[in-house]
Amino acid sequence: EVSGLVKQPTQFSLSDLRALPSCRQITRHDCVEGWSAIAKWKGVPLAEIVRRAQPGGEAKYLIFHCMDTNGKGINYYESIDLVDANHPQTILAYEMNDRALPIEHGAPLRLRVETQIGYKHAKYIHKIELVSSFKDIQNGKGGYWEDRGYEWYAGI
Repeated sequence: EVSGLVKQPTQFSLSDLRALPSCRQITRHDCVEGWSAIAKWKGVPLAEIVRRAQPGGEAKYLIFHCMDTNGKGINYYESIDLVDANHPQTILAYEMNDRALPIEHGAPLRLRVETQIGYKHAKYIHKIELVSSFKDIQNGKGGYWEDRGYEWYAGI
């Protein structure tokens, strides 16, 4: 589901996303904990989803609502701005290393925002919401980890 400050709210099944133009990239995932790993990703450029949803003039951020929760039942979420959303390497990935994205890596769909550290790469995405501010979403810092003290912009 893509909703919020958009002119064209829409929904995509995984099959719909696979039918859209895709890209492949081999990139390194850098974790805030100090480890890194390289993988080959395939997915739809997030810019294509943004273009189809037609953001309204007040839209500044994309909130990624995730299906997973912490031990207290609080859903994970993450956000990026429209600049990062339109970066050519920012994709909604549905494949990893030439196979369907495995559950442990965020299936069915995860964000790959290659300009930022790994905690920004939301997993298990089921909804994208375009907003002008994230101050009223959970603790208002823009992401599950940001609500717990991490920086909102986690550039590499």
